[in-house]
Amino acid sequence: MNFWEYLGSRHQQLLADAYQHASAVFQCMVVATLLGVLIGVATYRSEWAGNLATTVTSTILTIPSLAMIGLLIPLVGLGVAPTVISLVLYGLLPIVRNAIVGLRGVDPTLVDAAKGIGMSRTARMLRIELPLAWPPILTGIRVSTQMLMGIAAIAAYASGPGLGNEIFRGISSLGSKNAINQVFAGTFGIVILALIFDAVYVLIGRLTIPRGIRA
Repeated sequence: MNFWEYLGSRHQQLLADAYQHASAVFQCMVVATLLGVLIGVATYRSEWAGNLATTVTSTILTIPSLAMIGLLIPLVGLGVAPTVISLVLYGLLPIVRNAIVGLRGVDPTLVDAAKGIGMSRTARMLRIELPLAWPPILTGIRVSTQMLMGIAAIAAYASGPGLGNEIFRGISSLGSKNAINQVFAGTFGIVILALIFDAVYVLIGRLTIPRGIRA
């Protein structure tokens, strides 16, 4: 059976795995984005705090994904939980780093002007600083998403959802007639999902970033 015949015979299962893969990455990215931006907002004013946040999230990213999931299994069990925790942790660094860089790059005169007309600190953050820092934050989100697409495949090791199951099934049955097809189908599906997500982010950027501040 060639690759295209394999896709035709397994398309329903592959679509289900692709949906689970995309859903897991999307949901984890929402959580990672909220946490990352909050950490950036809390630390960008202090050089020491910003460096600490970046260092901690960088250190997390150095832990091999298989080891991370393996360490989480005794704590939270198999399935969705270790997948979600590991993906959220891995997704933090680009968002935290870009949030800090973006917020520090906001023109201080604009913030002072907003303060001068009586804007509260929260209002300045929501209406001035975060909108101006949004382009680098969105770039961080795009980078995190691309990373998590690949890392999510390892979740199959802990019985997690997604296209990694297809890849692991192929690896575990190397030598059988469809082993290579399984590995390639899972890999091909992840690449397609990554391209689709990135195209969506490009569209979001065009809709949310004023032309004058686009990179």
